[in-house]
Amino acid sequence: MSPELVGIAFGAVVLLLLLAVSVKVVPEYERGVIFRLGRIIGAKGPGLFFIIPVVDRMVKVSLRTVTMDIPPQDVITKDNVTVRVNAVTYFNVVDPNRSVVAIEDHVKGTSQIAQTTLRSILGQVDLDELLVNRDEINQRLQRIIDDVTNPWGVKVTLVEVKDVELPETMRRAMARQAEAERDRRAKAIHAKGEFEAAETLADAARRLEGHPAALHLRILSTMAEISSERNSTLIFPLPMEVLRLVDMLRPEDGRPPGPARPVAQAPS
Repeated sequence: MSPELVGIAFGAVVLLLLLAVSVKVVPEYERGVIFRLGRIIGAKGPGLFFIIPVVDRMVKVSLRTVTMDIPPQDVITKDNVTVRVNAVTYFNVVDPNRSVVAIEDHVKGTSQIAQTTLRSILGQVDLDELLVNRDEINQRLQRIIDDVTNPWGVKVTLVEVKDVELPETMRRAMARQAEAERDRRAKAIHAKGEFEAAETLADAARRLEGHPAALHLRILSTMAEISSERNSTLIFPLPMEVLRLVDMLRPEDGRPPGPARPVAQAPS
């Protein structure tokens, strides 16, 4: 083989190697951050593009949303209750250049700031607020973490507190509290029912008092209900006129009528 052919073959191999190194393909969900002689020139992609071999260096950055579990944290709440809390955070890169230049590892950095923020924020709230106002706490965590990661080109879209593990003694205390609260509501509802029943009975008595015929009908209905059952109850109906007569003969002071007492006269 002549030296010319060897040189041409060698040049072709080198050209193919340089072409293979210079051709880059980046998927839709990634961007390639290009450094030229150590200086950033921007992000390229998606698709096919070329870089200068040896001179340029490319760092791939994913733009997809990352779902990251925050490890369980032992937190002391504002009212001095120790709880174990774990959460999850969702974030994605919105600026590939800053995510490479501003921080060494944006995923690790977001994880660390999420853990410290979780302990800090939950230490400022009471246990009842943590259990009831979960949405408000999640929004507060998301806002604080996002403010820290924004200079890194990372957008925190959601932070959710997944589970709050309480001590066994606290669980029993909360169960007793819930039971006492239900007993209080039951007693209040029962008292309200008694009050409404008393008002209804008083209203019925006033109506029957104004309509004697209705009272007679009610008495006859009660007698019919009693007589329909097989029992040994004896009923002696007493006319209401007799009761009214007795009521009219009763003196106003409430004492039974007696012989008239002589009135003492002063001596003349």
